[in-house]
Amino acid sequence: MGEIVSREDLAERVRRGRARGLTFGFANGAFDLLHVGHVRYLDAARREADRLIVAVNDDASIRRLKGPNRPVLPAADRAELVASLRAADYVVIFPEPTVAPLLELLKPDVHCKGTDYTVDTVPERETVKAYGGRIAIVGDPKDHSTTDLLKRLGG
Repeated sequence: MGEIVSREDLAERVRRGRARGLTFGFANGAFDLLHVGHVRYLDAARREADRLIVAVNDDASIRRLKGPNRPVLPAADRAELVASLRAADYVVIFPEPTVAPLLELLKPDVHCKGTDYTVDTVPERETVKAYGGRIAIVGDPKDHSTTDLLKRLGG
């Protein structure tokens, strides 16, 4: 089971892990109403490095991105659900509009994005390029979405 950690604690864990020769992958998302697409994305991301960091959007950032009726679950619950998945080693909640500040702090070896992106459309690509990391597009085709699930449920 992964651990939910603060940004500061995560930075220290990454530093110690790197000193032991570990590589770090990074994935992020809202993870509101966890579904099979999320699990497949994180499993694929986990295969890219020795440890996987998962950044979960805070509630305010989801409202800005998805609208006033989201998130369905609060950030602490979403982080706990993600941490319970075998793929996640560390989970951190972030408030910024993008994960660029976290990427700059942690400098993960690989930034993993889902198949709804290409390497050229990843918003943080310049940040990753600047510190010498790489981008991996992982997971199955984007056939699953929380928004679609909510529509089917009438929400």
